[in-house]
Amino acid sequence: MDLIISLLVNAVAIFIIGYVLKGVQLKGFGAALWVAIVLALINTFVRPIVAFLAIPVTFLTLGLFVFVINALMLMLVDKLVDGLKIENFWWALLFGLLLSLLNLGFF
Repeated sequence: MDLIISLLVNAVAIFIIGYVLKGVQLKGFGAALWVAIVLALINTFVRPIVAFLAIPVTFLTLGLFVFVINALMLMLVDKLVDGLKIENFWWALLFGLLLSLLNLGFF
């Protein structure tokens, strides 16, 4: 039940961010739900591998490279989900920052 609530809260956050940011387009709430599901799967399986490989860079940047990893994961979701369009890396970075801030308030 917690997983479903978490996915719905993330989908709402993604939908709000897609509505606010000019460089992020969503086709609707269904697309936001798919983005939340795919992002959860990518964060479960792909992100730990990328984060492990990027430990030296993350250490050198004092942890700021984690934001780059988040943006890259969102760009991967953009390629996998048809209902999401992120214009470029900088919009993905801003999208990731806002999503992190919104998730911080809910969890």
